[in-house]
Parts: sequence; C-alpha cells; structure tokens
Amino acid sequence: MNESAEVKKSPVDRVPMVSVSCITYNHGRYLRKALDSFLSQKTSIFFEILIHDDASTDDTVSIIKEYAESYPEIIVPMFEEENQYSRGISNISGVFNFPRARGRYIAMCEGDDFWTDEEKLQKQVDFMEANPEYSMCCHGASVVSEDGAFRTENEIRPFEADRELTPAMLISKKTNLPTASLFFRTEYALSLPEWYFSCPVGDIPLQLYMLTRGRVFYFDRKMSAYRMGAEGSWGSSMDGNSAEKREKWEKHYTAMKSLYSAFDKDTDGKYAGFTAEALGRIRFLVDLKEDKAEAVLKPENALFVSELPETERRLQELKARHRWLYDLIRSLYLVLRKRGF
Repeated sequence: MNESAEVKKSPVDRVPMVSVSCITYNHGRYLRKALDSFLSQKTSIFFEILIHDDASTDDTVSIIKEYAESYPEIIVPMFEEENQYSRGISNISGVFNFPRARGRYIAMCEGDDFWTDEEKLQKQVDFMEANPEYSMCCHGASVVSEDGAFRTENEIRPFEADRELTPAMLISKKTNLPTASLFFRTEYALSLPEWYFSCPVGDIPLQLYMLTRGRVFYFDRKMSAYRMGAEGSWGSSMDGNSAEKREKWEKHYTAMKSLYSAFDKDTDGKYAGFTAEALGRIRFLVDLKEDKAEAVLKPENALFVSELPETERRLQELKARHRWLYDLIRSLYLVLRKRGF
C-alpha cells in the first residue's frame, strides 16, 4: 500500500478539487494496484476517492476497508448487500458515485484498471481550470493482460496528437476513449439524461452528453492502463460465440441503437450522420463477434474493414471467401500449439 504522508495528513473537512470514481466487483486481484495508483499522484490538490462495491464475493470488501482505515479522510466507500448490476442498474457510477461527489471534477477509474502517470490528475486539473469552456478531457492508455503484464503491441490511442475533439471524432471513432482517462466537470454529471441511465455501458453516453455541454480535449499521452480480460469485466462477460453470448451482443446492439436515437432526438438530429456511422461500426463488429465473416465483403462496411488490424482483416476475409481453408488452417494451428510448436 502507498504510504504517502502528504495524502494521509489532509484534513477531513477540506473540500476536494477532484472526486475519483472507482466502481468494483470482485476486483480483489487488481484493486490494490488501482488504489496505489491514485494515492501516488504527485499533485498539490486534495482529492477524494469514492469507491462503490457491488456486493463482491471475493476479498474486495476487506481490501477497501483496509485502505479506508489507513486513509479515512480521502477514501469514501459504499458497500452493497445485493448486486445492483444484476438488478438492472447498469451505470453504477452515475447512480451511486456521481451524486456523492464533492469535487469540482470527477476522474474515472474502475477497480481492475489503474493510472500509470503520477502527473495525470494535476495535468487534467490544470487544463480544465485554464479552459472553462471544456466539459471533459481524456487521454490514451496502455493495455495490460489479465495478470498485469504490459502488452507492448497494444495501446489505446484513438488520436495521434494533443487536440480538441470534433463531434465527428468523439461520436464515430474506431477506438473508444479509455474509461480511466475520462475527467469532467461534476456539475454536468449531476444532470445526466435518461438515455445515460438506460444504456448498458456508461462511458459512451457520458461522452455524448459531455459533447452537448462543452468542448472535449484529448491528450496524446498514455496515463492509464486498461486490463484486458479481467475477471468480472464487461468485456470478459461478452467473450465467446455461444448462443447466449450472441444474444447478449444483439441486446447490446439494440441498446446502442436506442441510445443514439435518443441522443439524436435530444440534439435535433444535429449529429445524425455521425451517430449513423457509429451504429454501423457497432453492427459490423457485432457481426464479427457472431462469426458472420461475410460482413467484411459488404460495400457499406469498407471503412470498418479498413480499421481492423491487418492480420485480423486478412483472416476475416479468408473466412468469408474460403471458410473451409480458414477452418483447416485454424485446426492445424491449434494442433501445433497443443504440441508446443
């Protein structure tokens, strides 16, 4: 555990500049990394850490209590006795953490991810303080495997320079913004629209809403890490191609279609072209998840096909044109892998 004396001595009654929103569910294997990355921030500001645990069944709760005991003036936990997500509350942060935020700003990071730059908070605060017309800022991220090893071949880098994001860039992008990069004004998080709460994921509707409240800035700097395949994560729950998983993906697509429709209605169709493209990309990716490789051959998907990594694109095209050859190569690969080659 980080033992920062500067953080620990902050007075209880001091109003924080930033509220860190951290939601957890069975993150016992990863949570210390996340909390230590918050507490090790080199910053002159005082911040609070709002942790919401959704009735974890592992040692997550005991870890939260351990840290809260060491940092009672900064860590503010909330524990559920019944899992809220299973009750249909999908956007836990907006329901339970945002309303209790005392900071001027909210910084996001879920319990299985972590921050990698000790200057992250100060950099984002400085920018937002100097630019009141901005509602949100964000940044790139590294990718780590489930065991915490950095995957050097991967990164989440939606854009290749520091810049303001246009509506087209924010709405229709091939790579989503890392959740642990999102930093926004609390006042806007307290007036979220209904379509935010009805969406099965929280980051995309949050980004859409912040677009309606001001400008958005992107730092081309990896200041957090996304943990791929973490137990209990939304991504891991959607992996696979069983009938159950295909049904989940179809429900996800339907929900996203409803989200963009509601957003278009609220904005009088101002961004309809961008939302249509974003929804088309989701449909394409869902088709690939459902093993519908023929989607790569449809002319209307040319843009989305071009966005795939080259190896994946070639494999999907092979599968679509010559399924028997793809199956043969895959079978040989699995045999060789099993034998240690």
